[in-house]
Amino acid sequence: MSTNEQNREVLGQGVMNVGEGARIFPDVEACIDCGGCVVACKRTWDVGPQEQRISISTMLEGQEADEGFNHRSSQALAEGASPGETSIPMQCYHCENAPCVSVCPVDSLIKKENGFVEVRDDLCIGCQYCLSACPFGAPQFPDSNDGSAQVFGTGGTMDKCTMCEERQHVGKGPACAEECATDAILVGDAAEIADEMEKRGSAPFFNDQAMEIIFGEEAGEFS
Repeated sequence: MSTNEQNREVLGQGVMNVGEGARIFPDVEACIDCGGCVVACKRTWDVGPQEQRISISTMLEGQEADEGFNHRSSQALAEGASPGETSIPMQCYHCENAPCVSVCPVDSLIKKENGFVEVRDDLCIGCQYCLSACPFGAPQFPDSNDGSAQVFGTGGTMDKCTMCEERQHVGKGPACAEECATDAILVGDAAEIADEMEKRGSAPFFNDQAMEIIFGEEAGEFS
């Protein structure tokens, strides 16, 4: 099979299943940092310019984070180094063992029976404990400097990726996944995602502890 044929086989396979029990997870090896997911999310949900419910983190491969080239990539290139790059779509993965839910003191965050992690705006007090607990940087506080948040010093109401729950209720995939040109954002149950990644020859980017947070006991599907 030619490379083009292989690429065509990968395209269109990102959204395998939606609705109750569906998970969202990045195939980092397929991400090309095009930003299509960010645009799709902003367009679908009218996300403001200062907010991103999904972002792409790009790091140089094989370099130290603090003292190496990751924090000075331009210097790496000037010195003739040509390391590869890894781009990671970062968003709320609606973790099975969601740390944000565990630390929320007012139960604003809940893990619903259908698998979605939801923030209840009317209960959020802007303490930002969820931001400290989430290893993926999903929680955002776009109004932290506005209104009462500015006066009382709270973090405002938390906002994050909803995995397009409303779209999934009508059989559509999350906007980010459906717009992804390389199907780097996978949607399906844990077994479907694991099977798809194995078929592509991709491996999960996250370590065992993070996989346990995201998938719970179903993390074993990836071993």
